[in-house]
Amino acid sequence: MDKNQATGLILFAAVILTYSIFFATTPEIPPVETTTSADTTTTTTAVATTTLPTAGVPDSLLDLERQRKFGELAPFTLGEEESLVLENEVVKITLSNKGGSIKEVLLKNYTSWKNEPLYLLDSTHTSLNYSIDTRLGPVNLNDLFFVPSLSSDEVDGVKQQTVTFTASSPAGQLIQKYTLKEGEYTLEKSFEIQGLQGILTAKAVKIDWKDEIKSQEKDLAESRRKTQVNYYLAEGSYENLGLSDDPEEAKVAESVKWIAFSQRFFTAGIIADSVFQEVNLNQSTPADSSLVRSMSASLSLPILEGQANLSYYFGPDQYKTLKAITPGFEENVDMGYFFVSWVNKYIVVHLFEFLEKYVDSYGIIIILIVLLIKLALSPLTYKSYIGMAKMRVIKPEIDELKEKYGDDATKMQQEQMKLFSQLGVSPLSGCLPLVLQMPFLFAMFFFFPNAIELRQESFWWAEDLSTYDEFIKLPFTIPFYGAHVSLFTLLMTVSQVLYAHFNNQLTTATGPMKNLGYIMPVMFMFVLNSYPAGLSFYYFVSNIFTFGQQALIKLFVDDAKIRQKVEENKVKNVDKKKSKFQQRLEDAMKVADANKKK
Repeated sequence: MDKNQATGLILFAAVILTYSIFFATTPEIPPVETTTSADTTTTTTAVATTTLPTAGVPDSLLDLERQRKFGELAPFTLGEEESLVLENEVVKITLSNKGGSIKEVLLKNYTSWKNEPLYLLDSTHTSLNYSIDTRLGPVNLNDLFFVPSLSSDEVDGVKQQTVTFTASSPAGQLIQKYTLKEGEYTLEKSFEIQGLQGILTAKAVKIDWKDEIKSQEKDLAESRRKTQVNYYLAEGSYENLGLSDDPEEAKVAESVKWIAFSQRFFTAGIIADSVFQEVNLNQSTPADSSLVRSMSASLSLPILEGQANLSYYFGPDQYKTLKAITPGFEENVDMGYFFVSWVNKYIVVHLFEFLEKYVDSYGIIIILIVLLIKLALSPLTYKSYIGMAKMRVIKPEIDELKEKYGDDATKMQQEQMKLFSQLGVSPLSGCLPLVLQMPFLFAMFFFFPNAIELRQESFWWAEDLSTYDEFIKLPFTIPFYGAHVSLFTLLMTVSQVLYAHFNNQLTTATGPMKNLGYIMPVMFMFVLNSYPAGLSFYYFVSNIFTFGQQALIKLFVDDAKIRQKVEENKVKNVDKKKSKFQQRLEDAMKVADANKKK
């Protein structure tokens, strides 16, 4: 470009600029269709300036851009955000007319461990978006403004509040409705499309939910162990992403009934009236210690005859409360493996609920639960004691066999079986009753860490029975133990060691088996030091009651009488034939011994 061309262009630009300043007219803004509501008109006018943030761009161009992107839905993009509240005795839910979305969920009866309000969802850490297909492409409903209305009524004697969000045009309406009933943690939601043929092409509402779970409990490590994405297939199968700190994801091919972002004591869940499809789930563990997990779920909810319905659960992980929500939803509370979960589901939960009605102190409730369980299992405890007493009184005969056949293990076992048969003694009689009590022992290992009833409940020196009691804070960290001393765990360990010592006096156990009773309590001390104080307290009280039971039984059991009974059995069983089981066992031993000698 030469000098003359450059000069010409500059002069031409100056002419255009002068004309635009002094002679050009302001572009007209196309009128926006509004409802007759004075509030709606005011809102639209007020937000027209706040929703057009692009400086230096004429309004007409922005209107054209909205028209290109949203088509007939463009008028719905004008408005001013307004909050509405649905509230009952237990939960406060803040909604926004922008998108008809959930902004905050406050659980009114709970606080964080720092005694701050407990928000299960908030606008800082939660994003919950809905999108719907149109002839111009997918539209995020959070880009649209809805006209809200609040109403309340009573259905079957139950009061409820309803917020209705409506986006209206000459072509039809898009309606979102939320309903909250008194005393419930469940929020019902419906989508409804009236008209809008040729505008909306949606066969489903697509939902994108992301949540950074805030730390609400004292023990971050324990919270992360109990926080995961759970879901329930329409066919009736419960699944989850696991508890690993590594990123986890799942693309679910089957239809899904519900999805839950489950924390240690609380759950935020979404439940379909029909099913969810195209479900993709993710979870990861952030480096930020103020956050427990990062979770996300994308899914689609089919629209049938212009309507789609779902519900949310925002509330505590109380087993009976969750069980009433929808099938399988109680699985958000970990009750343990199948062989112990029945103890918690059918006994402990109901027992706990019953005692809560009459006792205020949860420490006392734990003591009463121990007492009732011990009383119920006392026949097994008695049988176990008698079985060990029989083994104790025949110890001289067993020692003789060891001296005679000590070098031949197979022969020793054969002669022992013969002796037990003659004396009418079963080596399992002392162990079997203890085995039958094991489900109750292990059930508590799952119940107490997940019992929200213990959360922030104090007892003696423990400020919170749902976490460890920090009796002494150490200036250093002991590997596999921690940086604190839990006094309840220490008391449990000491009582268990004393019980092992006492029990060894009543049994014929020798060698490694005898020492195992001392080693196991010490190992569990390391494991349980960071577990809830309520669990350690339960085991401690259980050991004390077991001491008492065995001391009481000992008063009524005479070893001399047991010995007399054994001698009577010896005379009676002198000509007794071997049972088929004994014969098969002996044959198996002989075969094993023969193979060993080859």
